[in-house]
Amino acid sequence: MKDTANIMIVLETKNLTKQFGGLTAVNAVSMTLYKGDVMGLIGPNGAGKTTFINAITGLNPPTSGDVIFFGENTTGLPPEKMCRKGISRTFQIPSPFPKMSAIESVMTATVFGNPPGTIKDPVAHSRKMLEFVEFPMSEDVISEQLNTVQLKRLDLARALASNPKVLFMDEMASGLSEGELLDIMKIIRKITGQGISILMVEHIMQLIMAVCNRLLCIQFGTKIAEGPKDEVANDPKVTKAYLGSNTDEKNKAEELVAEDN
Repeated sequence: MKDTANIMIVLETKNLTKQFGGLTAVNAVSMTLYKGDVMGLIGPNGAGKTTFINAITGLNPPTSGDVIFFGENTTGLPPEKMCRKGISRTFQIPSPFPKMSAIESVMTATVFGNPPGTIKDPVAHSRKMLEFVEFPMSEDVISEQLNTVQLKRLDLARALASNPKVLFMDEMASGLSEGELLDIMKIIRKITGQGISILMVEHIMQLIMAVCNRLLCIQFGTKIAEGPKDEVANDPKVTKAYLGSNTDEKNKAEELVAEDN
């Protein structure tokens, strides 16, 4: 179990709530993300996971509660300001500029996602990001020609181009083969090696159990558990809400970790 007493807090939410009319999609969720964390955000479909991320990043500002980023209250700031402060994200369904080349798409984030003047050579920086995520195609390929797996790599390069301190990853593993999961695991470890903390929304428990050190589980918009990975995964409330009695995913996770090692 990781001792968090002397570890820097990079991101907190305090009673974060998001309502849409009479529907409470996120209900007073408080959580803490520490420096170096890879935190898995898990829960059933419709639990409010993506809405929670949207509320933090300013895409859909919260109805109430607070977002604290490196000690600063950033509640309700628009996405572009949150990005320049150091929070970036991928999306469950990547939506690049379809007529742009891969490197042009990443350059858009390089130029507009960083404070003005901080990147001296946007082309070189964007090329470095594509190489970092091991983008499998030419940098000149047009985005609309890419398949789902290639788009996910491009989306990740775009998210990293703004030099985030915290990266949100939304369903990066969906649709990937087991071999591709191993590749993503290695890239995630490279990202954390750069000092970036990660909060990842994910249904693929193989990936969650292999790379995360802490978990946050929400159900019907309400937090039901937060803490070390094994402790949360074995919490009866979490098992009932999400993991169920099926142990296949846990067994696959153990096999994936063994193969990766």
